[in-house]
Amino acid sequence: MPASGYYAWQTGQQRAVAAQTPAWETALVKAFGIHQRRYGTRRLQVALREKGHRVGRQRLRTAMRRRGLRALQPKTYTPRTTDSTHGLRCAPNRLLDQPKPTQANQVWVSDITYLPLANGEWAYLCAFQDRCTKHVVGWHAGAAMPEELVTTALQRASFAQPPTPSLIVHSDRGGQYCGNAHRALLHQHGAVRSQCRRGECYDNAQAESLCSRLKMEVLELRE
Repeated sequence: MPASGYYAWQTGQQRAVAAQTPAWETALVKAFGIHQRRYGTRRLQVALREKGHRVGRQRLRTAMRRRGLRALQPKTYTPRTTDSTHGLRCAPNRLLDQPKPTQANQVWVSDITYLPLANGEWAYLCAFQDRCTKHVVGWHAGAAMPEELVTTALQRASFAQPPTPSLIVHSDRGGQYCGNAHRALLHQHGAVRSQCRRGECYDNAQAESLCSRLKMEVLELRE
C-alpha cells in the first residue's frame, strides 16, 4: 500500500483517540440520568465537583446541548394572590427588612397547593419548610383544605423539629392560617405568626417555589 494510505490511517487513529469522551462528560450523563432531568447546570456542577470533576457551567451547558440533554423547566409564573376576604384578622409581615436566617428554627414558611391526581381529581397539600435549611419539616395532604390541613402539618413539623421560642411561622393570607386552632397551636409552641401583605404574592416566594418545584420535578414525570 502507498505511504500516504498509512499516514492517513495514522491521522485517523490520532483523531479517534483525541475524540474520546472525557471522564467528566461521562459523569455528567450519568448524573443527569440519576436525577431524572431535575438537575440543571448549577446543581450538576456541584454533583460533578463531589466526584472530583471541576468543570465550568458553560462547558456543561455546551455538552448538554450537544447531547440533547434538557433539564425540566418551571412553567411561567403568573402571580395570583390568595383570597383574603374571609374576614379573619391577619398578622403583619414580620420578615420585612429582616436579614435571612442563619440557623434552623428561626423562620418557617408555609403554603397550600393543589396536586393533580392520576384519576383526574385533586388533592391539597400543606407544607412547612425551614427557611434556612430549606428542609420540609412537616406536611399533610387531604381531599379538602380545611384549617385541619394546616394544623396537622404544623403538628407534624413540631414533632419532627421542635420549635424554639420566638420562631416566626410565615404564610399567605389564607383563611386556614387565620383560624383559632392554628393560632392556638402557634401560641402553644411560643411561635410568632407572620403573613404576607395584601396583594404581595412575592412575600411568600420561597414557599411558592417549593410547591412549583414539587409539581415540576415529581408530578410532571408521571405518565
